[in-house]
This record gives sequence, structure tokens and C-alpha cells, in this order.
Amino acid sequence: MRILITNDDGINAPGLKILKKIALRLTNEDNIFTVAPSSERSGVGHCISYTSPMMITEIEKNRFSVDGYPADCVLAGIYHVFNGQKPDIVLSGVNRGNNSAENVLYSGTIGAAIEGALQGIKSIALSQYYGEKNLKLNNPFEASEVHGTEVINDILGKELPQKNGYQIFYNVNFPPTAAADVRGVKYVKQGLRPNSFFSTKTHKSSSGRDFLFVEGGNQHTIMNDNSDAKMNMDGYISVTPMKADLTDYETLNSFNELQ
Repeated sequence: MRILITNDDGINAPGLKILKKIALRLTNEDNIFTVAPSSERSGVGHCISYTSPMMITEIEKNRFSVDGYPADCVLAGIYHVFNGQKPDIVLSGVNRGNNSAENVLYSGTIGAAIEGALQGIKSIALSQYYGEKNLKLNNPFEASEVHGTEVINDILGKELPQKNGYQIFYNVNFPPTAAADVRGVKYVKQGLRPNSFFSTKTHKSSSGRDFLFVEGGNQHTIMNDNSDAKMNMDGYISVTPMKADLTDYETLNSFNELQ
């Protein structure tokens, strides 16, 4: 089984090292290929370098750095590293911070999994929620490192009927706890944190110019539904099947009924 791993935190990110450890429990080292951005690309979504070339550098055997975005790395892995021969799995992460709820729409980690699915490859995005219970651990990624392989095997072991159209990818988020405190795995929907929005904060330079820094919303908002962020806050690993089709079928059907 050949595995392509990538991320959006960059080629030297600690979460990528965790993902390599997870992958090594699935196959041997010769079958694992790392293709990751040369620098941090968090928050770029499914962006690709459509109008400019990107440089790819082989750092060592089976490890490549790309001057581009996470989705670029999947394309580079398939069409440059594998010379058009697709890998069996794309794994993206392990992201530093959660990609639950509305974060899905911004995430480069998710963007890589989307591209993998669009290419017809089974793709899984993995992210580690941060909070008071794991931030001060020697390894904040402990929950994902210990439980990551088990979750991936569970996903791969489920025989689902093949469907036409957009392929499914999987969004996995590990709770902000120590590995021993993880309560289990829940297959759940994508959530929405109430009244939690991205925003900008203004900083004025010594020359009087305004610089805007993007800030995330409250990641620990209390939620009452059976969604990814709620399950993460309750100590569970969440798995959410997703696909790139953004159609709101309920509204579409309502419009058609009104015609």
C-alpha cells in the first residue's frame, strides 16, 4: 500500500512527523512518500498555484518540499513523484489545531484531502484539537499519535457501496485530551459553533500604517448537537465523511417545488 502524506503546517511541522509514525504502522517506509509545503500554508483552503509555477525539491529519499499549497502537494505527488501512478491513500495532517465545524472551510489540511478525493483517491484529513488538557503535555499530539492508526484502519475497513460523482473524503479530529482520556470514536456531521467567527485585529505600525491580523473565533464554544466539535469537546474522536459537492439539496428541492 503506497501512501502520500502532506499537510498545511509545512515540511518541518511536528504534526507531519506524527503522521509519518501513524503511516509506518500501516505500511513499510519505502511505501510512504512525503510531499509537503516548504512553509506554513494554514488557512489556504483548496487553493492551487494555477497561475504560477512551483518549485519541488527532494530533501531526502521519498521526502519532497513544494513551494506551493497543500492541494498543490497532492498534485505534485501524483503527477511528479508518482509520475501519474496514483497512491492508494492520501493522508493530510496531523494539523496543529482542530478542523471541526466552520474551520473545515478554511483549512489547507482539508484542501489536500479534497484534492485527493477529486483525483479518485481515498483521502483522510487528521487534525489535533488543542485545549487546556493537552497543550501542556510533552506531546500535544499524543491523542492522534496513539489512536490515529486505529481510526484510519476503521475507516479503511468499512466496505461502502461505490457511488458516482464526487468521491468521499474523511475529516478526523482528535479531542483536546491526553491519549488515555479519549472516550472513543464517533461518526458525526460537521458542526457550526454558534457566534464564532473569524475576524481581523488592527495593529498600527510606528509609521502610522494599519496592519490587519486574522483571528479565529472561540474554539471552545458550548454546543448541544451531535456534531464534530461537540464530540471533540466531549473527549471523542470525530470522523465526518465529506465530499466537494456544496449543493444545499434541501433549498434546491424547495425552489423546484415552488416552480
